[in-house]
Amino acid sequence: MKKLFSLPIALLLSVFVFLAGCSNEEGTNDSGENEGKIKIIAAHNQTSPENPYQTGLLKFKEVAESESDGAIEVEVHAGTIGTEESELVEKLKLGAADVVLVSPGFMTQTGIEEVNLFALPYLFDSYDHWEAVVDGEVGEKMASIINEKSNNDFKLIGYWTAGVRHYYGKKPLNSMDDLKGVTIRTQTSGVVADYWKSTGAIPTSVAWGELYQALQQDVVDSAENAYPYFVQQNHHSTANGKFITETGHDYTTRFLLVNGNKFDSYTKEQQEIILKAAEASVKAERQALYDQEEEYKQKAIDEGAKVNEIDRTPFIELATPLQDKAAKEMGIEDLLEKVRNLK
Repeated sequence: MKKLFSLPIALLLSVFVFLAGCSNEEGTNDSGENEGKIKIIAAHNQTSPENPYQTGLLKFKEVAESESDGAIEVEVHAGTIGTEESELVEKLKLGAADVVLVSPGFMTQTGIEEVNLFALPYLFDSYDHWEAVVDGEVGEKMASIINEKSNNDFKLIGYWTAGVRHYYGKKPLNSMDDLKGVTIRTQTSGVVADYWKSTGAIPTSVAWGELYQALQQDVVDSAENAYPYFVQQNHHSTANGKFITETGHDYTTRFLLVNGNKFDSYTKEQQEIILKAAEASVKAERQALYDQEEEYKQKAIDEGAKVNEIDRTPFIELATPLQDKAAKEMGIEDLLEKVRNLK
């Protein structure tokens, strides 16, 4: 009887060994993914298909898939897995997303205060100045700080922009005095809120997706953002959004992040392709934004919005000591000085 059972058992064992060998030849790893093949979930929080963020991530997808001959697949989500940055970052940490876009204001909530440098009002005076900063020594230093202080949870692979932010509200601004007592949808804590409070305005919290209704129903008197973003959302068509004053208080910075630990698990070739795709996405997103600023400004005017300019000097003078104070508290006075020297 022992001989009768020993043969089929031996055959079964040999079959299992053969199948295991075939599996290894096909290149599966311990996680079940094919070696050399990965899928990347890339996400931003904007829902408009015309948004520069979408342009940037689609370029990331195009380059990553092309350079890898399809071994890297990228799935782009435009607000479909989260319209709040907090959702996207949580998904990045948990592995439900692999590439996300966030603002300096949100990153401070993760305990990395230094990124608030890029949120300081009137820090930059032109796109040339902004690019010289983020693409140079200061940008490299900030990337290192983010990576180190997050214990490699976040690795910065590109600096994107969200345009030049301006005031828009129920009345135009002719001087800073016009801001006294005005509720404005913006950050309600940190350096941005401190600045608006110092102008006499009242920072108010409203979710981006609810801002159109808030402006329409007089929940807030005003808001601030760049033309491509608030015009795409039709904020300029509301009674509390039709007067646009070009304050130019923020040349905005956005961080393109990956999970550093997951990135380190990729092969060297995969890492190089991802970084190349990120570089291409930076160029595509910036250019899309630059092109859209004038386009959407004209669209707002054509649709009845009123645009005026203002002397920015008092606003800049108010911002300078706040910049000094914030940089000292964050221990990055040297970086602030470098930014100013690049003007």
